[in-house]
Amino acid sequence: MKRAVRSHARPARLPGVAPGDVRAGYYSDAYFLNASRILEKSARARERFAGKPLALRQPPPGLDSFLPGDAEVEMQYFARRRPRFIAAGVPFALGLLRDGLRRPRGASRRGMPLRVEAIPEGTLTRPLLPVLVVRGRYRDFAHLETPVLGVLARCSRVATNVYESLLASRGKPILFFAARFDLPHCQRFDGYAYRVAIDAFQRRTGRRVTAHVSTDAQGELWKERGGGTVPHAFILCYLGDTAEALLSFCRHAPASVRRVALVDTTNDCVGESVRTARRLFEEHLRLLRAGFAVEAERFVLYAVRADTAPDLRDRSVPPSRDPRLERGVTPILVRMMRQALDQAPSALGLSGRWRRLAERYFRGVRIVVTGGFGPEKIRFFEAQHAPVDMYGVGSAFLRGEPNDYTADVVRVRVGGRLITAAKAGRGPRRNPDLRPVRLRWRMDAP
Repeated sequence: MKRAVRSHARPARLPGVAPGDVRAGYYSDAYFLNASRILEKSARARERFAGKPLALRQPPPGLDSFLPGDAEVEMQYFARRRPRFIAAGVPFALGLLRDGLRRPRGASRRGMPLRVEAIPEGTLTRPLLPVLVVRGRYRDFAHLETPVLGVLARCSRVATNVYESLLASRGKPILFFAARFDLPHCQRFDGYAYRVAIDAFQRRTGRRVTAHVSTDAQGELWKERGGGTVPHAFILCYLGDTAEALLSFCRHAPASVRRVALVDTTNDCVGESVRTARRLFEEHLRLLRAGFAVEAERFVLYAVRADTAPDLRDRSVPPSRDPRLERGVTPILVRMMRQALDQAPSALGLSGRWRRLAERYFRGVRIVVTGGFGPEKIRFFEAQHAPVDMYGVGSAFLRGEPNDYTADVVRVRVGGRLITAAKAGRGPRRNPDLRPVRLRWRMDAP
């Protein structure tokens, strides 16, 4: 597929993080602060380089007048995740560079003393290729390495895990259930990274995927609200009667909220799916026959959700030597749920138009599965041709393969020329997706 043209990354302020704290080094590893402060003192003393240039192939012209305190460097930021990863958090990293750089006096109308390149947000890229390249006086931005790496690592990890889950599901919707596995203030960035992954998947495949987050915070940065139905605790308030609980939900919840029944509370996903769907359909049919079509829509069951604990075997599932086919939510269980729902209309004693209505109603009930899902388990379900319509994923989005970022100085300006100077085993790399980014001082940054 031809690569879509991407817009350049633009800096964005990191919500909840005060620029003044970033500039002061509050979020920086202490050794970066030490480096910046010592280099500044060295520059004021006009201390010249008096050592051996062991990181250089040969001594360059101008070495005698080189001032380490004023060293201008090229730093490249990259990740190691194989075989690919989604670069996410780039606008926030650029915002940290813009708002976290210490502003010299008289800089209100001057350009920033950094030259920056970045790849567009949501780019699918390869390990070791730079996502961000910064050129400037090292002591000016040394303190920003920690927060810049942190936001890139967090957002890219979540985005890549979501992307891999979408590939595994072959584009079936992935519900984002990560909120309960980390600190509340991470939700807005995790939800943002989730959306970055969906957009990347859509660009690469041409398939449209609906986004589903569970909290308002997760959707805050892209103006979406959290969605969902009820927890097990709600059903237990109705003494485990899932159908009774969902009837109450349908009567009182806004009509815009999709009705999804959580059907594993009594460890009988097949039976509860059919019983709940049947009770809701009977009320739906009663209202239609009475002429209340709008009210009847409140009792349309959108989906049933199986969330069987991994140490339980649903009462409908036969024993198996393979625990993946026996315990927790299994492909066999999903197939039995689908079959039972599709066959339910035959037991209702309906005929004609009402029989056809019942068939459409029950076949239209989707199946959602949750509980320990990640890319590997999703691939297993798809390989088994399990009739799943949506997957819910939680902690796997925050774990997955390592997605750590590193920043390396790869060039230093000596005698007016940028010369390769890097840690052993490292060196400058070029990413064809890099684009220049123009940063301007933000005058409203406190």
